[in-house]
Amino acid sequence: MTPLRRRMLEDMQIRNLSAGTQAIYLAQVSQFARYFGKPPDVLGEQEIRAYQLHLTQEKKLAPSTITVAVSALRFLYQVTLRRRWNFEDIIPAPKTPDKLPVILSPEEVSEFLVCVSAGKHRTLLTTCYAAGLRLSEAIHLLAGILKSCEKIRVCRVFFVWCCLPAKGNFAGLAVSVLSVCSDHHLSRSNPEVL
Repeated sequence: MTPLRRRMLEDMQIRNLSAGTQAIYLAQVSQFARYFGKPPDVLGEQEIRAYQLHLTQEKKLAPSTITVAVSALRFLYQVTLRRRWNFEDIIPAPKTPDKLPVILSPEEVSEFLVCVSAGKHRTLLTTCYAAGLRLSEAIHLLAGILKSCEKIRVCRVFFVWCCLPAKGNFAGLAVSVLSVCSDHHLSRSNPEVL
């Protein structure tokens, strides 16, 4: 083990980085040094730029994989070698592209919900989808709230309690979904919980 590798390992241990992170950082720095055939302490800004281009253009690695290499190199040069660089400019992290969620058509949603055989699961999924609820919010719904909203028919809004005591959100619900909920509610032994 070279003195530089030992020092980097000690720096990571002092900062309590996980064993997995330590192994990955050491492997990334080792690949960087092997690419140029020189120890990393003699390599500079131009070599780092060339290596990032190599990872992006030649190896065609995903931005998340390149970010791991960037993090390892930043740790080496900033912490272990104590270089006074502007690391955001010299070792930039790649921008991760935003992935839009898949939005189902109303027909696809209906087709999906028909496949759910258990009534309580179909009711829960229908309510989640119709009101845009998180699962944690949906499981805390009180059927009484839904029932009262269905009787009023004008309201069609219910209050969803979060995990925190005084936090919650208002969520709208169509009358057709309220009828699905009330059908399920009438068949339940515990009328308080949806």
